[in-house]
Amino acid sequence: MANRKVLFGERVRGFREDKNLTQENLAEKMEISAQYLSGIERGKENPTFDMLMNLSDGLKVEMWELFDFGHESRAGELKEMLKRFGSELSEEKLRLAVKVIRAMAR
Repeated sequence: MANRKVLFGERVRGFREDKNLTQENLAEKMEISAQYLSGIERGKENPTFDMLMNLSDGLKVEMWELFDFGHESRAGELKEMLKRFGSELSEEKLRLAVKVIRAMAR
């Protein structure tokens, strides 16, 4: 899997661009430097919890959304995730998961 700090930065950049904000606009809103925000977006910085809350507020997204990398995963990574989840599920939940996936595949 790709470096999580890089995935996180790409996620921040994606939200920022979706909201038509420049790095300078968002940085000003958050009262940080555009250089620091650039470092976050490139996966070079390690933001504190307070900074994560600040990013969440500045982007008007829930904090958990900043860490939702599922859509960025490649097919092989997704298959590995399914295997891992499958080994952790009870038989009943595994049957339900198969039904859901089967319905989605139709």
